[in-house]
Amino acid sequence: MSLLVISPDYASHLLPLATLATAWRDAGEDVVVATGPATDPIVRSFGLRRVDLPLGRGSNGGVMRTAEQQAEEAASLEGFFAATREGMVPTLRYQARERLTDLMWDPVGRARATLEIVDRIRPDAILVDHLAFSARLALHTADVPYADVVLGHPSALPVAGEVYGSPAAWPSAVRADAAQLAELRTLCERVSRNFTEQWNAAARELDASAAPVEDAFAAHGGTVLYNYPAALAEGDGRVLPPSAFLGSTRRDEPADAEVEAWIGQGDPYVYVSFGSFLSVRDDVLARVAEALRSLGVRAAIATGSTEAAALGPVPDGWLVRSFLPQVRLLRDASAAVTHGGNNSVTESIGSGVPLVVLPFSTDQFAGAAAIERVGFGASLDPNTAGAAELARAIAAVLDLPAERRAALAAVAREQRMRPGPVVAFEALTG
Repeated sequence: MSLLVISPDYASHLLPLATLATAWRDAGEDVVVATGPATDPIVRSFGLRRVDLPLGRGSNGGVMRTAEQQAEEAASLEGFFAATREGMVPTLRYQARERLTDLMWDPVGRARATLEIVDRIRPDAILVDHLAFSARLALHTADVPYADVVLGHPSALPVAGEVYGSPAAWPSAVRADAAQLAELRTLCERVSRNFTEQWNAAARELDASAAPVEDAFAAHGGTVLYNYPAALAEGDGRVLPPSAFLGSTRRDEPADAEVEAWIGQGDPYVYVSFGSFLSVRDDVLARVAEALRSLGVRAAIATGSTEAAALGPVPDGWLVRSFLPQVRLLRDASAAVTHGGNNSVTESIGSGVPLVVLPFSTDQFAGAAAIERVGFGASLDPNTAGAAELARAIAAVLDLPAERRAALAAVAREQRMRPGPVVAFEALTG
């Protein structure tokens, strides 16, 4: 059963999708990945083959640096990073306004390129990143069956009563007044209408008889796969479409002798990463480092685009690099500090590691709220939490109550028994 994987040209998106594809690869099936050139090394590292399908004006093969982007994308990113320093609502407003260009880039051209690849490859199954809107537009309009992989909190695919870009839940530490939130929702509703109009116009250009969709953000494939632990979605009151929860897609990573020796020292440690984008927030990383120094615990910190010097004095015994093997380090970590990105949250929970979440944008707020709701960690406002408050939160997570530790361990154990690639393979092959 051949498989086509369609992903934006971003490492954080491709890594979980490529990991899902390993179930087909290991079964001896042909797997083709349609994405841009920046992530070609990742495709090859999984032993897969790539066909060229850029789906946006930006790309990221590992660590996001604006200097490596074209001018328009670099300006957009700089605007986003600046907005995160202003707070939650300014960030979400900025992202909403950018949505028509960064999520629906050259829709007709990209849709036609997608359909050409499908016609050439003729796959038996297709996995598509939910945010690959131009590709999904093509498949939806041409009535080509596909599995929709939602990377992020499940609210990244809005259900009844929700609007994309206005978070379905908020962590307790992140506050905004009712007027600001009402204004944000109104903006997101307007963007959703405009986005849907753009989707429907492109669909008519592809096929004059195409039926319009009511909400392009809420449209989805016949099979919905949430790359998220079911435990974090239970009890939130949302009614989901027929779907399967993958838990996490923890990938195999190359052996790293230095990392293994560091882990082998035996003392507990905290893993810290703000992902490929938000590692630019060196001010927040510096406060986290200060908090960890005050606690006297070991730390493994992936600095991303932040220079290590910005962390302040690095104690002997810490492991600090631009990029670290996250899955391997989480396997033995006692806690993690994260921005709440999909890979960080799912891989931590899948490893039984409690979290301190510092959400900046999009679905990270709903994810942080879910972590709080089920008692698998804590959340703080990254712009206001000082080093002392961060230290208290990290200490509390390191000393998570025994019953919460046991519940978290049970979730991790269940994922080891039925990992995400197995769930995806069964969902598509029956």
